[in-house]
Amino acid sequence: METFSAPDRPYVPASGEEKAQLDAWLDFFRATLLHKCDGLNAAQLKERPIATSRLSLLGIVRHMTFVEQVWFETTLAGHEVIEYYKNEGDRDADFNDLDSDALEVVMDLYLHEIKVSRELSAGHDLDEVAKKPRRGREVDLRWIYVHMISEYARHCGHADVIREMIDGTTGY
Repeated sequence: METFSAPDRPYVPASGEEKAQLDAWLDFFRATLLHKCDGLNAAQLKERPIATSRLSLLGIVRHMTFVEQVWFETTLAGHEVIEYYKNEGDRDADFNDLDSDALEVVMDLYLHEIKVSRELSAGHDLDEVAKKPRRGREVDLRWIYVHMISEYARHCGHADVIREMIDGTTGY
């Protein structure tokens, strides 16, 4: 993959059932993160243009792959998994070790994990309590959705700044 091409962002309806709204906003922010990577090559996606930060666009994608896995596979479904991009010596390897996988592999894994997250949450009520507590707290699916949307919104803000510093591209 020479440069990354992002899919179109989905439409978010202005009204409707709560779960459909949460699904739509989560999918919008997932796509927005990819939109911030659109047209960049691997070297650009690895750039850390803020001198005091380890953040890069590729690192954020890797981190959100891990976050999707933790909240939907591990917490909601209760599956035992090997956490993506984590190792004992560096809990921030998702942000730090940007050369371990090719760009195509990172993006394919991210899209795969989103698909898994959608499948695991489909058909479940928002009040359903997750199978496995996270850090000693029981949470329901609604809480997971709201947390994921806030996590994406925060990192999409980071991605806005990083992208602008890489090539001047701005926009929502």
